[in-house]
Amino acid sequence: MLDYHTHLLRHGDDGPYRADQVRAYAVQARARGVEEIAITEHLFRFRQADALLRGWWDDDPNERLRAQTARYWDAHATGDLDEYLTAVLTAAADPGDEPAARIRLGLEVDYYPGRMDAVAVVLDGRPFDVLLGSVHWIGAWGFDQIGDPDVEHQWAERPADEVWDHYVDAVVEMAASGCCDVLAHPDLVKVSGVHPPGDASRWYDRLAAAAAEHDLSAEVSSAGWRKPVGEAYPAPSLLKAFAAAGVGVTTASDAHQLADVADHGDGLRELLQAAGYESLTGFERRRRSLLAIT
Repeated sequence: MLDYHTHLLRHGDDGPYRADQVRAYAVQARARGVEEIAITEHLFRFRQADALLRGWWDDDPNERLRAQTARYWDAHATGDLDEYLTAVLTAAADPGDEPAARIRLGLEVDYYPGRMDAVAVVLDGRPFDVLLGSVHWIGAWGFDQIGDPDVEHQWAERPADEVWDHYVDAVVEMAASGCCDVLAHPDLVKVSGVHPPGDASRWYDRLAAAAAEHDLSAEVSSAGWRKPVGEAYPAPSLLKAFAAAGVGVTTASDAHQLADVADHGDGLRELLQAAGYESLTGFERRRRSLLAIT
C-alpha cells in the first residue's frame, strides 16, 4: 500500500519543517503496512508561492469571501519551500534505523484560476516525485474550511447542483494544467455531506474522462472518514467510473498529524477490491510504476 498524501503541519501550525518529522511519518507508515509515503505539503504554505499567486481571489465578486480567503492565506503562507524540500530529501537519504516506508517528495498543488502558469514557475526545476492536483476553492469560497461562518453561510445559500458543476469544472481545468500527476480527493466537494443531487454520473463521468484524457491517476483517500461526510474519497460509484476509464490509483490518508498516517488501510483495500483494482500507481521523479495491492 501507499500513503501518497501527508502533511507535516496542521492547519494553523507554523513550521519549521524537519527531517525527524518525516522519518517519524515513514516509520508509522511502515508499521501500518505502507511501502511508500509521499510528503505533500500544500503549495500555499510557502512564501515562494505567495510571491507569485497573492491576490488570485480578487476576481470573486463576494467581498466577504475575498476578505476571508485573504486572512486564511496570510495565516498559512509562512514557510520556505526550499527548507521543506531539504527536510524531506534529507530523511529520504537517511531514513534512520527503524523499519520505514520509502520516502517520496511531493506537493499538493491547489488550483488557482488563471494562475496555473505561475504555479508552473514555482514547480519548475525542483525534484518532486509526485504532484497532487486538488481543488479547495470555488472562486474565493474555501468550501472545505468547515466551521468558518463565511464558508458555512455559502453552503446554506448555494444549490447543490451548482456547487458540483463549478467544482467539477475546476477539477477538469486542473487536470489539463500539466501541474499534477494525481487528482487528490477527487470528490472533496462532498466534504460537508452535500452529495451529488440525483444521478451523479454526469459529474463522475467528467471526472473520470478528465483523468483518462490527461493520463492522471486518482487518489483513494481515507480522509473522508474523518470528515462530516463520513465516507472515503472517492465514492464507490466514482471509483468504479475511474476503473472503467482505465485510470490508475494511489492510496492516501491526507494526514496532518502522525496519528493519522496510513489511516484505515483495510478500508481502502476493500474499496479497491470492490472496484476491481489489483495494483496501485507509484511515482519517482514523476515517472510511474505499478505496485501490487498487498
